[in-house]
Amino acid sequence: MVTIAVKGILFDMDGVLVSSLGSVERSWAKYGELRGVDGATAIKTAHGKRAIETIRLLRPDLDEQAELDLIEDIECADIDDVQVLGGVKELLEKMPAGHWTIVTSATQRLARVRLEYAGLAVPERFISADMVEHGKPDPEPYLRGAALLGFAPGECLVIEDAPAGVQAGRAAGARVLGTLFSHTAEELAGAEWLVASLEGVEVRETGTGVELRFEPVSGVGAGGEP
Repeated sequence: MVTIAVKGILFDMDGVLVSSLGSVERSWAKYGELRGVDGATAIKTAHGKRAIETIRLLRPDLDEQAELDLIEDIECADIDDVQVLGGVKELLEKMPAGHWTIVTSATQRLARVRLEYAGLAVPERFISADMVEHGKPDPEPYLRGAALLGFAPGECLVIEDAPAGVQAGRAAGARVLGTLFSHTAEELAGAEWLVASLEGVEVRETGTGVELRFEPVSGVGAGGEP
């Protein structure tokens, strides 16, 4: 078992708190169909990135704000199978206010739609795609998340399921716990620890923050190295 104490926890949303994989893939496949882009290419490009950056890669010739509005509308309408991932509700119920927030590549509107549909508590303030100039893997989102809580990045733990997010957390100077929801251990090699999911992760409030206790994936140690 590993026990770590930090002042703040920065949660990615999709793939960490909720499962929206089906919605993401259907939405980007639909976008690809509307814009003459191969659906598989659109889906692969979109994973772990802000929609605005995906649009710039797929259709740089189009008005990016109009395209962002289009994909946001598509994704907000496709939430029927969005689900809370295992262990998340129990974990968030024990998290002290002011010591955690969400840092997501989704827009503010889409994040609220998914979190509210899933029945999860929405932090009063969180970092979304439309609040940063540079998305993951740039460190800006997690630097902004740590600042939002009032802590140094090195005092925070990032919880991520995507390589771009792991890179962003490490580049920001935070410690990173990876979850194996959407990617392999090899793809998340930059994380200090890996867990299969947040089920079994124990949290305890301390005087200055939170303490987490969990059993990492067997055979993987600091930095993701076997």
